Amino acid sequence: QVQLVESGGGSVPPGGTLTLSCVATGTIPIKTMGWYRQAPGKQRELVAHITTDGKADYGDSVKGRFAISRDNARRTVYLQINSLNPEQTAVYYCNEVGSTSELATTVYWGEGTKVTVSS
Repeated sequence: QVQLVESGGGSVPPGGTLTLSCVATGTIPIKTMGWYRQAPGKQRELVAHITTDGKADYGDSVKGRFAISRDNARRTVYLQINSLNPEQTAVYYCNEVGSTSELATTVYWGEGTKVTVSS
């Protein structure tokens, strides 16, 4: 099995920069890595995801400056959030797709790491 271990969340002042990380334990190959977020009272939404070869896509509803990256050797995905504002306060969830074949995949979710932006 694969478990996703998230870190980097916390309380930060507006305008700051925060980097989240997510490590996938186990040995099952990981394809797409990504991040979702869920603000209080709202549904979970896509922030960004990135393929094995580094192609990144970002959600339509995300605000602020985001940069997703990955380190395949470390089985880790990162999300850099620049110019944080209170509207970005949410629980951020790591999401990764594991696959042992091109026809079979498994979606894994992290427990979430909370990002609070306030003065």
